[in-house]
Amino acid sequence: MIQIDHLSKSYKSVHALNDLSLTFTAGQSIALTGPNGSGKSTLMKCLLGLVFPDKGNITVNNLRVDKGSEYRRFIGYMPQIVQFPENMRVRQLFKMMRDIRQHDGNYDEDLYTAFDIQGMADKYLGSLSGGMKQKVNAGLALLFNPKIIIMDEPTAGLDPLSAELLKDKLRKEKEKGKLIIISSHILSDLEEITNHVLFLMDGKVICNKSLPELIAESGTENLSRAIAKLMDPKIAGNETR
Repeated sequence: MIQIDHLSKSYKSVHALNDLSLTFTAGQSIALTGPNGSGKSTLMKCLLGLVFPDKGNITVNNLRVDKGSEYRRFIGYMPQIVQFPENMRVRQLFKMMRDIRQHDGNYDEDLYTAFDIQGMADKYLGSLSGGMKQKVNAGLALLFNPKIIIMDEPTAGLDPLSAELLKDKLRKEKEKGKLIIISSHILSDLEEITNHVLFLMDGKVICNKSLPELIAESGTENLSRAIAKLMDPKIAGNETR
């Protein structure tokens, strides 16, 4: 579904992405991980056409990202931080997005219902708490039933019940064969809903393999310790430091 060929991006002297070549396929649920400054955000922004690479190209369902915006109809995106128009009501936001997107398929309102977004429909977006904004953010990301779901820290700010509802929904979407890419520092969440790990460091791919394979090869018992060992090889499977 997504093909990345020799992607590079620098910000002055900082190499955010360094000659990345990757293939993401339907049915993969990918944990995009790495330390701060590893290139995760830049990679997601390149996928979304928000940042243009210095070299290389990206295709989404055989559509070049740099040749138009048509590919975006396949993608649902949930950013970590979202800025909504403060004087717009929640229902107005959803109507506006429906009008802009001009979606001709079925809407996915599972999260709209699960999060009771209808119950806050007349509230101004500027009056919402951080957790309520995150619910609206998630509901919009999946509203158009996208084949590709990209999320940045999706459970941040959500209460425990809402976080579980979101994870349950993502597991169902994975079972439908959708491509899901999630970046999060909450590795326990990633372990529950992903089946593949892409670990970046200094803009380079350090690990690109299935979650069970990574855990087995690292000799650790979970994703958190496997990632810690990638960052510091001195960490052993059952040792504490």
